[in-house]
Amino acid sequence: MSMAGNLRKVTGLDKVSGLRKVARLARRHTRVDLSHPARSPLGSAVVNCVAYQDGARVPGGRDLVDTVERVRKQDDGFVWLGLHEPTDQEFAGIADLFDLHPLAVEDAVEAHQRPKLEAYGETLFAVFKTVCYVEHKELTATSEVVNTGEIMVFVGADFVITVRHGRHGSLGPLREELEADPRQLSKGPATVLHAIADHVVDDYVNVTDSAQADIDQVEADVFAENGARADAGRIYQLKRELLELKRAVVPLARPVQELATRPIRVIDPEIQAYFRDVSDHLLRVTEQIAAFDELLNSILQAHLAQVTVSQNEDMRKITAWAALIAVPTMVCGVYGMNFEHMPELGWTFGYPLVLGVIATACLVLYRGFRRSGWL
Repeated sequence: MSMAGNLRKVTGLDKVSGLRKVARLARRHTRVDLSHPARSPLGSAVVNCVAYQDGARVPGGRDLVDTVERVRKQDDGFVWLGLHEPTDQEFAGIADLFDLHPLAVEDAVEAHQRPKLEAYGETLFAVFKTVCYVEHKELTATSEVVNTGEIMVFVGADFVITVRHGRHGSLGPLREELEADPRQLSKGPATVLHAIADHVVDDYVNVTDSAQADIDQVEADVFAENGARADAGRIYQLKRELLELKRAVVPLARPVQELATRPIRVIDPEIQAYFRDVSDHLLRVTEQIAAFDELLNSILQAHLAQVTVSQNEDMRKITAWAALIAVPTMVCGVYGMNFEHMPELGWTFGYPLVLGVIATACLVLYRGFRRSGWL
């Protein structure tokens, strides 16, 4: 029986028919950018399906099954299938065709996974958290700074399947960059995996650089002349967004380190050297995020200290003015008791004298408070 017959036997005629339909759609839209909110302009989860041989794109066959059959018959090249938020039904036939493990398929469909690297037989499954910086005119206590998504990658001896979740992180430009370098692409599916990892980590670098501008602005506002009036909510919001970025970056260190050092059958040793470079960039981002976290903690503590100092200054001013008001209040309270025998009640200059004593006492207190910095 031919390989085409074997594939049809494994997948079932109904699944093959469905795969033929989505493959034909993918061939008509060879370069699709999914950065907009829509799931896919193809009307399905399939974004692209292309075969490569010696690093060059092979003209599309009639459908996905034929493309896989041709690659496996020639025993050279590989197939790159791109998906965007597939459903269980859309992924079922593909999972059977490429003999993907059910646990990996479940993770790819459900998403919301931590970055990880798993080996299922001859297939490698990697999860990457993608991030993008959300542009905003002014940082507020509710501003979104970091938006996250996911890319799952299945890597086999003759195929790469990428499953993307989220509205950003389109792999269309990355595919074009790889196709512009046939020599690198000819090294096999591991090249695509490295390119995706490098692309994701480069986005981490860009996001941290952009986030630093927000942190610098908050720092400048806190240490400005009226820093105590700065909105502490902005600092908490930055910390929350930084935590979201940290959840994407930090767990990826171990998978990338394994790709760079651990012998893996589908990863050529020559490609592992490139993963070491990705690991270095990831380490830089991780250290930068840790530094941002410490800096934001310091900024928050400084802001709280400024608020405390400002409140103390307000209390001293209130106390000083209360002391000044207490002098005339006390004198007026004594003379307001209306006793018959009180000093200076019958004296012509008694009233002006009392006013002079009150004014003198208040002036002395005022100068004393001014000298001590309370007013």
